[in-house]
Amino acid sequence: MKKLNVLTTGGTIDKIYYDDKSDYQIGEPEIGRILRAMNVAFEWEIRALLRKDSLHLNDNDRVLIRQAILASDDTHYLITHGTDTMVETAAALGDIGERVIVMTGALNPARFIDSDAVFNIGCAVGAVQCLPPGIWIAMNGRIWDPTKVRKNREANRFEAIH
Repeated sequence: MKKLNVLTTGGTIDKIYYDDKSDYQIGEPEIGRILRAMNVAFEWEIRALLRKDSLHLNDNDRVLIRQAILASDDTHYLITHGTDTMVETAAALGDIGERVIVMTGALNPARFIDSDAVFNIGCAVGAVQCLPPGIWIAMNGRIWDPTKVRKNREANRFEAIH
């Protein structure tokens, strides 16, 4: 891997809680802070494409993500994305040639002490360096083929489709 391209789209991983509004809003991408804190030993670049909850992503947003990937000759991508529609975006990316794309997110905001964000990003970083070309999802300590996984909202985790 020459360089890791990180594309951010928003989602819970980047949410910030505002006491005065009593709600969450999507802030700056947290992955840059996390990669710096972990002192990673590879070159990386972040492009913030969107700041949306994944439930609000639409077909035009998915086209934007795909175009951002296809516009570059780079081969390794990590996409942070909301968990609710991660599988749908993976399907919309379609054939992306000889690129390795790993999507990840978090079930709790990265700024929360009990967030799964750092763990999921770590899994995704390892995966993007080892997997063959294609689109993958790194969640809950596993690497998933997006055509064989779904988010179980009741259990708040990803699981295999049987």
